[in-house]
Amino acid sequence: MRKNLLVGLSMCVVLANISPVLIAQQNNLAYAVAWKQTAAEHTALYHQGFNIARMQLEIAIAKRSEFEKPLAIISDVDETLLLSKSYWGYMLASGYDFFDDAEWDAWVGEDLFTPSPGSIEFAEFCRQNDVDIFYVTNRNQGETTFDLARKNLETAGFGKVETNHLIVLRDTSNKEVIQQQIMQDFEVIVLLGDNLNDFSRDYYVTDVEQRRSLVSEKRKGFGVRNIIFPNPTDGHWLRAIYGDSEPPASSINREILHAAASSAAWQKAKK
Repeated sequence: MRKNLLVGLSMCVVLANISPVLIAQQNNLAYAVAWKQTAAEHTALYHQGFNIARMQLEIAIAKRSEFEKPLAIISDVDETLLLSKSYWGYMLASGYDFFDDAEWDAWVGEDLFTPSPGSIEFAEFCRQNDVDIFYVTNRNQGETTFDLARKNLETAGFGKVETNHLIVLRDTSNKEVIQQQIMQDFEVIVLLGDNLNDFSRDYYVTDVEQRRSLVSEKRKGFGVRNIIFPNPTDGHWLRAIYGDSEPPASSINREILHAAASSAAWQKAKK
């Protein structure tokens, strides 16, 4: 995929009459961060996701007696339950245009997350109806990762987070093993995430079209079993473009991103 984007890059630059130097000067995050910070549509999509999740739970609660195991949901944390708006605002204001691990780790320690729209109400609905919430996140801020994650959730308003209900995966992004372990003891009704890899390791592929094809194959599960939330700034969709979910800031990576964004460019006929 990276090779295809590089091949297409020169064509896109010529078609758009934009120089690679100008591409490098543009901040790749601007539109995505502006949307996350200001768009009512961003808020609406979160409410929509939690409304759908609640509807699925209400169906399960109504027939709880049919299940042999207690009901539960599994949720990702970052950009699903917790939003990092001030981190992305800082990145843009500071001139960064790619995710930066060091800045992220420093920001996480400041405990500035905000709850996503509808998430607190959804968590309270789960508590009131004896539905267990399992928080599964692949973070890594060293030895303090677990304590930071729990503090972030509690500060944001999710109440006391039990130790056995928060799973931090510091060395892997593969959540399937943990999910399967939880499912041995609980009837998991929905999984929540902002990344397809939050649902299945099948999506952990480095090809844009393959990921799209998998989504089409598994389309019946979305809005039923898997609830996806919007995240245009980071995630494994970038891995499908770069082969790395956190590519370093560089001129070539800016050009690759531009090629991806303009891969379906209209080839306007010359008069």
